[in-house]
Amino acid sequence: MLLAVGRIGRAHGVRGEVSVEASTDDPGVRFAPGSSLATDPSHLGPLTVESVRPHTGRLLVRFAGIDDRTAAETLRGVLLLVDSADIAPSDDPDEFHDQELIGLLAVTTDGTEVGEVVDVEHLGQDLLVIRRPGGDALVPFVRALVPEVDVPGGRIVLDPPPGLLE
Repeated sequence: MLLAVGRIGRAHGVRGEVSVEASTDDPGVRFAPGSSLATDPSHLGPLTVESVRPHTGRLLVRFAGIDDRTAAETLRGVLLLVDSADIAPSDDPDEFHDQELIGLLAVTTDGTEVGEVVDVEHLGQDLLVIRRPGGDALVPFVRALVPEVDVPGGRIVLDPPPGLLE
């Protein structure tokens, strides 16, 4: 499974640098010089990081073979991806990577099956997307509503208030 670790923005300067909005917990590793990143759309990659530097809350990255502003602009909007197998699990028992949550069975505290986690959205707050027979439900990923996450057991326990799953 491929996971997005960043999105390429505008070209910066005339020597092929692009701004990158990183969406990874470890940009120093993911965007280290020499790192190879898959792309979406796939025909534009893989891209190899040649240099990287911080700039106003983003990264400025230069990829091998992208030598001028025109080439850099062709990458605008491209998602940068890594294989989920290359991401080590967190040491924090209360922290999870998206790929660990996707596919888990969602059950309520009384054991009623309510659906499957099909995505995790990060919209100011982490939201679990639960696929249900009547349509997807968004559940804020907070301890009060998700008191238990059992990755090895393949399930999460929900304690939803009335109406949340409807």
